Amino acid sequence: MEAEEKAMTPSTVEVLMVEPELVRQIRGLAAQGWGAKRIARELEVSRNTVRRYLRGGEEAGIQRRPGARRLDQETVARAVELFDTTAEGNAVVVADLLAEAGTTASVRTVQRAVSARRRELHVAEVATVRFETEPGHQMQIDFGEKWVGLQGLRTKIHVLTAVLGYSRRLFVKVFLSERQDDWREGVAEAFQHFGGIPHTLLCDNARALVTDRDDVSGEVRFNPAFLQFCRDWEVTPRACRPYRARTKGKVESGVKYVKRNGLAGRCFESFAALEAHLARWSARVDRRVHKTTHEKPADRFEHLERAALRPLLERPLQVRERRLTRRVSNESLVDIDTVRYSVPHRLVRDRVEVQVGTNTVRIFHASALVANHHRSFEPHSQVIDRSHFDGLWRRSRPTTVGAQSPLAALGRSLADYERAVEGEQ
Repeated sequence: MEAEEKAMTPSTVEVLMVEPELVRQIRGLAAQGWGAKRIARELEVSRNTVRRYLRGGEEAGIQRRPGARRLDQETVARAVELFDTTAEGNAVVVADLLAEAGTTASVRTVQRAVSARRRELHVAEVATVRFETEPGHQMQIDFGEKWVGLQGLRTKIHVLTAVLGYSRRLFVKVFLSERQDDWREGVAEAFQHFGGIPHTLLCDNARALVTDRDDVSGEVRFNPAFLQFCRDWEVTPRACRPYRARTKGKVESGVKYVKRNGLAGRCFESFAALEAHLARWSARVDRRVHKTTHEKPADRFEHLERAALRPLLERPLQVRERRLTRRVSNESLVDIDTVRYSVPHRLVRDRVEVQVGTNTVRIFHASALVANHHRSFEPHSQVIDRSHFDGLWRRSRPTTVGAQSPLAALGRSLADYERAVEGEQ
């Protein structure tokens, strides 16, 4: 008990409370039979204040409160040592360990004792040393999500942003999903946009890219398909540390800038209009002075980085080759990323295999190619091959000149129904 009292240093603090005149009014009204609640309401003070002075234990205007209990220097040093070692940064555990050693202190007392050390560790964790790369050495990539207005509909889009580490030149591409094919297609288009290939590609730990990471050695195991993609382009992939987004801070800032400045609350009449807007916006951003480099990214790129990039591959590589299985709907359509593609109507309710390429969508049934479409990026649109509906309607017999067909009598024609199937307005 003596050791505990020695470790704890209590103090007394005098606090100025209410004026002596107010104390006399409280006691005077109480003498007239007023209750504490009525007095508090009349004098606009709390009931606890009224009760405290009616008990007579306080002098007018002064209240003595016990000060915060503090640990002596020796115990503080011990608390900090436990905080750094056994307690692993947990003040509650430090309080328990001190209690086991014979020193009882509240968690709040321990928190005050280790507050300086806690702040020191926090500052060391969040402090960032900006890592500048050589021209052509690194490109950082990341995805961001945002809801935008497309054709009057609220649509969720996925924005891939790529930033060259030296010049800060920016590339932006929009997708309706965030699959491995989207990553590869976006990165390949970024290489084409910049006109060359950097030496390293820095990404985060997205499932489409990284399958596992060893917590002890830090070794990263990339997705085999993504790793093969990097080998084809002769670029070295690197993944930032988990929960350390600042490792790729250039592209993190770029993603936020695209979402908050490039998109904000804008609405677009079509997916193509959205792409065109972002192309114009990113070109304008490349011509503004960057706050860190104090140069325009476009100028900085032309001066040093363009020549440092490795040349593009002579033969274009296939970067998107996704195979899916779909059931044909009653409308002779299959849905791929919100876009509906037609197939021959005889396959309604059958299962087909869909091969999604960079610019094409090919549909197979029993290994036979039954449809070949140009890939559309407009959400909720339809891509129709009119020949897929041949024989679906019975053709009307030829009529004599001047005779009116039954459909015309109803104010409709066969062309009206064909346009409805094709999604025309």
